[in-house]
Amino acid sequence: MRRLGISVYPNHSGVEEIKQYMTTAAKYNFKRVFTCLLSVEAGKEQIVKDFTETITHAKALGMEVIADVSPKVFGELDISYDDLSFFKEIGADGIRLDLGFTGNEESIMTFNPQDLAIELNISAGTRYLENILSYQANPDKLLGCHNFYPHRYTGLSYEHFIATTKIYKEKGIHTAAFVNSTSASIGPWPVEEGLCTLEMHREWPITTQAKHLWATDLIDDVIIANAFASEEELKALSQINPYKLTFDCTIKKTTPELERKIILDEFHFNRGDVSAYVVRSTQSRVKYKGHSFEPFNTVDMTTGDIIVETSLYAHYAGELQIALLPMENSGKSNVVGKITEADQVLLPYLRPWQKFAFNQVG
Repeated sequence: MRRLGISVYPNHSGVEEIKQYMTTAAKYNFKRVFTCLLSVEAGKEQIVKDFTETITHAKALGMEVIADVSPKVFGELDISYDDLSFFKEIGADGIRLDLGFTGNEESIMTFNPQDLAIELNISAGTRYLENILSYQANPDKLLGCHNFYPHRYTGLSYEHFIATTKIYKEKGIHTAAFVNSTSASIGPWPVEEGLCTLEMHREWPITTQAKHLWATDLIDDVIIANAFASEEELKALSQINPYKLTFDCTIKKTTPELERKIILDEFHFNRGDVSAYVVRSTQSRVKYKGHSFEPFNTVDMTTGDIIVETSLYAHYAGELQIALLPMENSGKSNVVGKITEADQVLLPYLRPWQKFAFNQVG
């Protein structure tokens, strides 16, 4: 199951503000909460108080809470890897190991009597997961989650992201990664130039970031790394179908009603015999056979253009296409809209037979 999540930092924000944020996120079907103990400087008693109150509220909203920790935090809070009762005490559903132990300790943690999930840092790029599994860990209690990076230019390269995440997916481990809210400014550290897993995402719209992660088919949960994302961002993310690639687009004002209906309302999937030049969705030409599709905007095509073929193309009439490359127009193809520049990066992820849709913006 693919889910949405938020991040909260009780040591950097007021508890009531955090609770309100979680309530709003839950309204939009966000199911995960990431919180961080790495940068906490308060005493153990204050940590228990603040984190327990926020986590209890999240649990009442039906949200799962994972707390980020490291061996250093274990030492500071006088916690042992073979006794995780502290995290159960504050209400957490699991812990994320930003830095790990030797492998054997993590394997022992997966049998903790508190039934906590143990989330591993995917971004490290070592044989960490294989090492833990070699100690006969309980794989059902393991999760994987990437890092986020507050310093510009330090986020993961796409190649490293793919290589490291594949290891977890091949082992059947549930995965997560972070996206950046442009309206949020709170993270666990003083430096905050956006918080995201992939460096390429730092300036992208938050919806494009999420759709891109899901389009890789390697990430299950998408978590907003910084707080507090706007309600508009939460709502927009909640409207994304994580299993169907949906392109934000504009539609020409002169586009007739039926062509507009074909774009927005018909069920689209990419043909199996794929072309290098166009994505083809052909069911509309069958459904509207006999309708006269008149030419009205037969300009040359550029990448991201949405096309509906005219009746001058005979049995192709009514077929919807997306231009993948610039093409000369024969005078028989109507350019009826365009995928936003931001979402054009998603076009290479349309696989043969993949289902897709359009969301009109502007």
